[in-house]
Amino acid sequence: MASIPSGDITALLKAWRGGDAQALEQLTPIVYDQLRQLGRQFVRGERTDVRGDASSLVHDAYLRLVDARAVDWQDRAHFFAVSARIMRRILVDAARARRSLKRGGALQRVDPPSGFDMDELPASATERPPDLCALDDALGALAAQDPRRAEVIELRFFGGLSVDETAEALGVSPQTVMRDWRLARAWLAVELRRTTSQE
Repeated sequence: MASIPSGDITALLKAWRGGDAQALEQLTPIVYDQLRQLGRQFVRGERTDVRGDASSLVHDAYLRLVDARAVDWQDRAHFFAVSARIMRRILVDAARARRSLKRGGALQRVDPPSGFDMDELPASATERPPDLCALDDALGALAAQDPRRAEVIELRFFGGLSVDETAEALGVSPQTVMRDWRLARAWLAVELRRTTSQE
């Protein structure tokens, strides 16, 4: 995601927020390919029958981003973090809807495959978690206890941001990001095991 200088995107985001419609027109082609790459990462391993292809996901996310013009865009990392959050929400909502339909309206958690280890959670969404809905629930529980650690997981795993980009977006050091990353993964592993054992 580093093909365009961060300052260019940041300047366009701020101009767009200030009401400059031409800034949005200039921003769109710059970020579109990067949004598609993020969208492809999100849909890899997911079923494609409900908003499943990267183009549809990016289109839905882009429409929501345009509606979010009032966001106080800080920089490129913030833009892609918000984009990742929107795409994650679209996919989780679609997964919950599929599950509800498949189970006659009742949501049921799917157990992770044997041998799944949260310590192997990748730094980006190039690999799918075993159950997107379960991970989303666990991440919501983590956010209630430690919002920054939940943001680190969201930015790195769902947003595909590097350690340095995550640190920049959160205003912390890269060392803090790595510490939060390790602790958050360990917490999520325990939470996922606990919730799946209750089913």
